[in-house]
Amino acid sequence: MPRLLACVAVLVGLGAFAETAAAQTAQLFPGVTYDRVVEFTAHGPVAISVVRGPRPVGLYRLRTVLSNESVLGRETVSSMERRLAGQATMVGVNGDYSRFADGVPSGMLMRDGVLVTPPQSERSSVGITLDGLLDVRRVGFRGTWRGTGAVRTLQLLNKQPARDQIALFTSDWGRATPRFAGSFSVVLAPFPASVPDVDLVAPVVATAQGAALPLAPGTAVLVARGRAAQSLRSEATVGTELTLRVGLSTDWGIVADAIGGGPVLVRDGRPVANAGEAFTSSQIVPRQPRTAIGQTANGRLLMVVVDGRQPGYSTGMTSFELALTLLRLGAVRAMQLDGGGSSTVAFDGTVLNSPSDGNERPISTALMLQYYGVYASPPLEPVLSPNGDGVADAQRLRYKLVRLATATATLRAPDGVIAWEDSGLREAGTYDVAFPPPARPVAEGESAMEPAAVAEGRWTLTVTTTDDQGLTSTTVRRFVVNTTIGSLRVTPRLVVARRSGGRVVIRWAQTRRARVRVTLERRGGTVARALGAALLPAGQQTMIWDGRARARKPVPAGRYLVRVTALNGLGSISLTQAITVRRGTG
Repeated sequence: MPRLLACVAVLVGLGAFAETAAAQTAQLFPGVTYDRVVEFTAHGPVAISVVRGPRPVGLYRLRTVLSNESVLGRETVSSMERRLAGQATMVGVNGDYSRFADGVPSGMLMRDGVLVTPPQSERSSVGITLDGLLDVRRVGFRGTWRGTGAVRTLQLLNKQPARDQIALFTSDWGRATPRFAGSFSVVLAPFPASVPDVDLVAPVVATAQGAALPLAPGTAVLVARGRAAQSLRSEATVGTELTLRVGLSTDWGIVADAIGGGPVLVRDGRPVANAGEAFTSSQIVPRQPRTAIGQTANGRLLMVVVDGRQPGYSTGMTSFELALTLLRLGAVRAMQLDGGGSSTVAFDGTVLNSPSDGNERPISTALMLQYYGVYASPPLEPVLSPNGDGVADAQRLRYKLVRLATATATLRAPDGVIAWEDSGLREAGTYDVAFPPPARPVAEGESAMEPAAVAEGRWTLTVTTTDDQGLTSTTVRRFVVNTTIGSLRVTPRLVVARRSGGRVVIRWAQTRRARVRVTLERRGGTVARALGAALLPAGQQTMIWDGRARARKPVPAGRYLVRVTALNGLGSISLTQAITVRRGTG
């Protein structure tokens, strides 16, 4: 009870100095949303990216991803997503800590039930069970090998051995084993997948002294140094059948994927202030960019990335502040992942947050929430205005299948009438939907074709599928056709700002009555000057700007956008024109 009261007191204290800007929620794909919020705290603003998704079962799965399909090397989260785009639609975050030089993960990586790197027993790992639950705990590694002698200890898996140690390198490591002077190695082939806690039996087909050996798929190499090399040389001659085991200190029989990280942030619905894991205070106390994975009581997933090291934009969080954030979001269990410049969240190959390095940092591993149902890309133009002015004149609609499926795609006009429909068995791939809809016969049985009308209002694309595993999915995308305004022209495009002002002419065509607002915006959308707002009729419209800011002073030099926005029964439509302002005299 005292711990619970203390937790409540801390949360109340946070509320005393933190204000949260309204979140902008976007749907990434069916059932998965993305929010980006800014909390204003006594330490400065904090930008937080939150991905919410369903319990990862059925059409969804939370999977670990290895950079470049090898332990060695690094790859960005967005690059991993692009590489795997044909397998699923996915949103992901960076994974475990790793060595910056070569990308070797600090802790555990298991994918599809195969152990790639061993856990670090003094730090937490998170396992993803087959029924979609997160299991955060400390896990140890225990390995053995046996040739013609006794059962001996296998210290490492896909990690470089120290003096008197022996390590197993599988083809997940990379193209070849590392080279160690005085080491002794044996090649095992064919070698089974390194599934934990089962006998891995393979014959010795070759041996080598102090050499780097190739790691072809289906082969493995034992590399031993010092006293371990003496045992391997005498008990693993060519033709000998070896039995190996790569085991875990906990029973994770229903865990398919797992990844290292730490520390644990939330346990049994309570924040963990001191996990007692192998982290220094410099890793968990300062306010830094941070990443976490969590789960609510009903199984919904939370991926959280906090930006940091960017004064004025986001200062970051301590590990405990991140724990309180996960608790506030509803997590009953959560674990931290790598942070700093590695903290990244990306969707469909596009980075959503603002990494502290300025550019996205290549990393060793990632966690991806993958979706195997039908996915329709956002329309190229959320507001289409096919009026020939060269802006938003053409639309692009498409959907993606990652499995063989029976698909029905329907395009409905604003009045609800089906303007186009297509149905049939489809292979995995990307399919385009024509817009405007294809022409259709004037009457049944006639060859004359009538082009489809592009009615103004809201259009809806719906695609429903049943895949080869019997799973059904639906995706919906909407866009608006609105030609209320067009042909925006701003002259001159290069404005010389003088104390005496200036003259900038803003013209546009208007097809119907609408409430129109004209603004001058800085980079990022901040309004530098509201130039005018009025209810205007159809016709050619003109507005004059005197080249000054709100206080009747010259506008500071820089790049700006002139934005004209019209609002009526069809919705809102905006046109923009970039201009450049330079300071002048007189």
